[in-house]
Amino acid sequence: MRRAVFDAIGFDADDTLWHSENLYAATQEKFRSLLAGYGVTGPVDERLLQTEMHNLQYYGYGIKGFTLSLIETAVHLTEGRIAGDDIQQIIGWARQMMTADIQLLDHVRETVSALSASHDLMIITKGDLFDQESKIDRSGLRPHFRHVEIVTDKTQAVYEALLARHGVEPARFLMVGNSMRSDILPVLALGGCAVYIPYHITWAHEHTAADGAGEGFYELEHLGMLPGLVESFTAV
Repeated sequence: MRRAVFDAIGFDADDTLWHSENLYAATQEKFRSLLAGYGVTGPVDERLLQTEMHNLQYYGYGIKGFTLSLIETAVHLTEGRIAGDDIQQIIGWARQMMTADIQLLDHVRETVSALSASHDLMIITKGDLFDQESKIDRSGLRPHFRHVEIVTDKTQAVYEALLARHGVEPARFLMVGNSMRSDILPVLALGGCAVYIPYHITWAHEHTAADGAGEGFYELEHLGMLPGLVESFTAV
């Protein structure tokens, strides 16, 4: 009799199940254009990233924190000349991002449907609770997942506590995601397995080399290849 090697399979959400980073990239392009009207031509993206990194401790991850960092960066780079109407425009961009249609990545729906028939699936995502809950509901994928975990960050300690709460041994856990920093390395450090599926755009904060990922690390071109990989792990 064949049995599943993994008691649970976790999935990142943004840029693993649906497109997300493209919304941030498009907004940053509009932001650069807006600041150019004030004569700001310097390294806008670099300054914004510095502001975001400083603000993570206050706002966490997600669109709301991103928006506050946009406004703070605009005030700084324009030396306070940013007009109220332009700040309102930035807030409008945030609303557009939060209400954008959910666009699933290729192979997502059929993959989670197939795997949910044989495994307990979990969404493990970081970010704003309201925004992430809304995206999960609007994606139509929630029925396939036994557990949904929205966390402030994805560290080894966070994964360890989460798995203990659900009674899952790290060695029998598989995590799937597009971020080496958040989805892969912490799980491997616990003794779990992790599947890295790159997305074509990655936030600079999440850039981490896969060097030394070691045992339990796998990389796939797209999510449609995951069921075959999981099947190859089944034991007699």
